[in-house]
Amino acid sequence: KLTGPALQPVIAPELVQGRVHLRCSYSPPSPDPPVQYRVLWSRLSSPGKREQIHQETTPQPFSHVEMDGAKLRLGDTVFCTVTAFRRGTPEQQSLPEDSKGFYAGIKFFPESLEIAEDGKEHLLTVLSTVPIACPGQDDSCKITLQLSIEDLGSQAPGPPDITLSACQVDLLPGPCSGGSCATATVTVTAVTDFAQDGNSLSRVSARPAAPGDLLWGAHTPSDVKVTVRDLPTGNCYSFTDPHIITFDGWRYDSSKMGTFLLCRSDARPFEVHVRQWDCGGHRSATACNCGVAAR
Repeated sequence: KLTGPALQPVIAPELVQGRVHLRCSYSPPSPDPPVQYRVLWSRLSSPGKREQIHQETTPQPFSHVEMDGAKLRLGDTVFCTVTAFRRGTPEQQSLPEDSKGFYAGIKFFPESLEIAEDGKEHLLTVLSTVPIACPGQDDSCKITLQLSIEDLGSQAPGPPDITLSACQVDLLPGPCSGGSCATATVTVTAVTDFAQDGNSLSRVSARPAAPGDLLWGAHTPSDVKVTVRDLPTGNCYSFTDPHIITFDGWRYDSSKMGTFLLCRSDARPFEVHVRQWDCGGHRSATACNCGVAAR
């Protein structure tokens, strides 16, 4: 066996002549005598199973493979396996070393969310692990992703339980760092429906709006599952000649005429005004609700 320092193959994305490639780099052992490398590229075809896509023998401490949309597509998890051997004596070789799996494509971060019906905004990041390449349109190069929401089941039918701050995002070209070559963000908020309807599950999906592009058009990133935790809601009432029941259950009557502040939030710009007028005639001083304004 050819022994020496570990080869430690690592996959990183890069643009070569405007096209997306993956580069497998490895640490060469001492160059005495000269060493060749056998590099085997493979992709995860199903859980735990790999499919070979390219093999080459090279004296260089790196190897390239193109993301061509056919053999190697966006959404693939890719590996490179490197073996070193002495030139002229291929039977003297090192043990093959695997790189870590590299996911090439667009993904959401975090991959799932659990939020509550409390009005808070939660950040969802869309990132591409490979460079954005648009051959022939360098002046306005971007990948537009259409975002959509699907209700996966709640205990009560109705509108979706979440809202997004945007219906589409653009991924723009930029330098790759920290596993990301382009990012965009949206906020996710749970819809406060004032109903005791239990927890619900929704799905956020992204589809590239580039149907003619061989590489990007066929790519469907994994969805994000969003669990919305139902929160108990409070109710207050003002009815008939007005009987008032507050949020904490106090009951009293109000028979004054005029416009009154019924409710105001300390936490957000929300208030309700109510107008009461005389509805008892000459016999009794009775007031009734005649108008309401809410902000």
